[in-house]
Amino acid sequence: PDFMAMKKSELYSSLWFGCDELRGGSRYDPKSYMLFHHKDQFEMKRIFTVAAIIFVLSAMQASFTKAEPPWRALPLATDGKVDAAWKQIGGGRFVVDDGTLRGESDETGMGMLLYSKEAFGNCQIRVVFRGKETRSNAGVFIRIEDGVLKIAENKEVRKKQSREEEKDESEKELGPWYPVHRGFEVQISEIGDEQHRTGSIYSLAKAAPLPPLATDGWRTMVITLKGNLIEVDVDGKHVCSFDSETTSFPDRKQYWEPKRENKRPHVGYIGLQNHGPNDVVWFKEVSVRPLSE
Repeated sequence: PDFMAMKKSELYSSLWFGCDELRGGSRYDPKSYMLFHHKDQFEMKRIFTVAAIIFVLSAMQASFTKAEPPWRALPLATDGKVDAAWKQIGGGRFVVDDGTLRGESDETGMGMLLYSKEAFGNCQIRVVFRGKETRSNAGVFIRIEDGVLKIAENKEVRKKQSREEEKDESEKELGPWYPVHRGFEVQISEIGDEQHRTGSIYSLAKAAPLPPLATDGWRTMVITLKGNLIEVDVDGKHVCSFDSETTSFPDRKQYWEPKRENKRPHVGYIGLQNHGPNDVVWFKEVSVRPLSE
């Protein structure tokens, strides 16, 4: 409800009701006020009016303030192994490390861990992560088309690729390149520029400067999906807003950057990226919740 749009008559009625309640309701007898000095009477009325305003506004706020929906944690590990709902695509792997998921990459190239159990529409996604070094690179993929499920079924053993083979795979949107071009990546990297650092929509939308990194290295990212809008907060600071319906994307400069012309779905899958050799990133939590009404 829009309190500012209330009719004056309704507001005045509410305030008078509050005044009347504070003065004793129906037991209030105007004749009794003749016992007071005019000045005292004026002061009492003013006090009652202010108190009534506070009473009514507080009651209105309490009536319409709703608690945020609870977070639902997605299972990361079960019996010491990566939970079965997560499927590895492309190179490298994820392993369980003290209850967290640790991304590892090797000569087989970039990969992604897909949460295959469900797709997500309008919601918030909370990810708690830590890089081994400030240069550690990873990402959170969102709104991936459902064609990624078929790719996840491919168990072909990957081999080391040349740069040309990698470029060809990217242009054909194969393997780990499918989510790059058929989804959006929220970047994880402490040293990238504004279009390639933590909180940015990789090469598509800039991220503001980040809050200082905690001494233990952990960051909390909250991604809000609402229609064509994507909002990103890092450690409580809003750093990025992105409208996926925009037509004014920055130019695509490299084959590893996402294609601009592909339309991403509003309901899609999510995944965690393992980027390349020496890019070690831990993920301690991945949780989701519906948007507040």
